[in-house]
Amino acid sequence: MGAPVDLGARAADNLRYIRETIESARTFTAVPGWGGVGLGVIALVASVAASRQTEPRGWMMVWLGAAALGALIGLAAVARKARRLSASLSAAPARKFALNFAPPILAGALITVVLARNGMYGVMPAVWLLLYGVAIVTGGAFSVPCVPVMGFCILGFGVGAAFVPAEYGNLLLGTGFGVIQIGFGVWIAVRHGG
Repeated sequence: MGAPVDLGARAADNLRYIRETIESARTFTAVPGWGGVGLGVIALVASVAASRQTEPRGWMMVWLGAAALGALIGLAAVARKARRLSASLSAAPARKFALNFAPPILAGALITVVLARNGMYGVMPAVWLLLYGVAIVTGGAFSVPCVPVMGFCILGFGVGAAFVPAEYGNLLLGTGFGVIQIGFGVWIAVRHGG
């Protein structure tokens, strides 16, 4: 006959498993609505500033500056909302969000370098909108339901940017990154606590 089973240890293991399962099933609720509004405003300003550039490289630098500023504001807004909600940024939902959000963003950065080296500025709007949309959809799968919807809307603008003349790229960037982000940011802020 086998050794007696320690019921206390077994119960503790079962409780730990249940806690971990519940934690991993939760959603990442620290997606910042007001931070999204801020990102949208930055995109609208960038769209206007980029439209005034006479060289494609200057146009790209405006958008890359907006992306860097947006990343800083986005990270700060996530941290602020997580702190306010007492949500851990190292918990399973936040890790899943980040692990699904980051690869498309990193791919976009790498592809941007390749496109810039080859002078292919006209395809950048499609690439940026498509990959940011994918990042929002995949990361948003672990967030509130409207986040993936926002990602699909941005993806739609990326598809549009892939098939319209390059001169419409800046307008689509401003609309996708700006107007869509502001609209969904307000929705998230009002419906999901800031």
